[in-house]
Amino acid sequence: MPTILVTGCAGFIGSHLCERLLCDGYRVVGIDNFDPFYTRAAKLANLAGFADHPQFVFHEADLRSGAAVLGALIDEPVDAVAHLAAKAGVGPSVSDPVAYFETNVLGTAHLLEWMRQYGPRRLLFASSSSVYGNTPERPFREDRPLAHVALSPYAATKLAGEELAFTYHHLHGFGVLCGRFFTVYGPRQRPDLAIHKFARLLRAGQAVPVFGDGSTARDYTFVLDTVDGVARGLAHLLAQDAPGYDTVNFGNRHPVPLLALVQAVGKAVGAAPRLNFQPPQPGDVEVTCADISKAQRLLGYAPQTLLASGLRQFVAWLDAEPAWAPGRAVRAA
Repeated sequence: MPTILVTGCAGFIGSHLCERLLCDGYRVVGIDNFDPFYTRAAKLANLAGFADHPQFVFHEADLRSGAAVLGALIDEPVDAVAHLAAKAGVGPSVSDPVAYFETNVLGTAHLLEWMRQYGPRRLLFASSSSVYGNTPERPFREDRPLAHVALSPYAATKLAGEELAFTYHHLHGFGVLCGRFFTVYGPRQRPDLAIHKFARLLRAGQAVPVFGDGSTARDYTFVLDTVDGVARGLAHLLAQDAPGYDTVNFGNRHPVPLLALVQAVGKAVGAAPRLNFQPPQPGDVEVTCADISKAQRLLGYAPQTLLASGLRQFVAWLDAEPAWAPGRAVRAA
């Protein structure tokens, strides 16, 4: 079976992807820099289920350093790359845009250069629904022009990553599939994201912050559905003699308004929400809504998990995982 490099392997989606690929029989090389956005202990817990797998190799390295990338990967035979490593989050990117460009753009450039020099010419790039901005055309289609739509530095870095990947396709024959992720949730979700934050606040008896009037909506997609799309995308790239450049949405087709999400999380944790309305956050978009017909046609992608079921699985994980002890303090905003 081929070898897949997974960047960001200790993160939320990356760790689930490693498990899926190992289960499918691939050899997996993982790289992560343990960015302090959340704790190293939590990321080690993400790795715990497969760190000792005989077909898994881990390297701690930072993509912002080209020398670190080369030092970690120079002797690793790799057939395809799933590039998930990134600084994530719209709000934090507004506060620290330079750090986001250093990791998400410069780091991607270093990875692409390593690929150019050492041979793996198939790339699945983890992009984001944020690249669509506040487009009024819904659901979002991959062929929509995306000039002047990025509302946050994070969105701008993901657009830049897509363009860099296209440049390496054009100049060096890379096969590229950009997967635009739509608000992924589930076990191991990052602590800054709404569902994780809301669940912990509700368990602590604290009010839930609602930014704006609660009408913003997101296309919440369960992590295993997203990972299934990524695994199918990698198989698609590997099956082609000369893969091209393409983009697909990995969403769920069903935007959920913020107020409805709060109620659903409250039901999952068994607590009645108290709301704390606050001004809208800079950089946020109003609605995300994926047209997944292209991913269905190209990859057979078909998300299966209903929101209520996915939330129950998330809460069960939150209760069971010591690194995310529900009793720990949490900041509301």
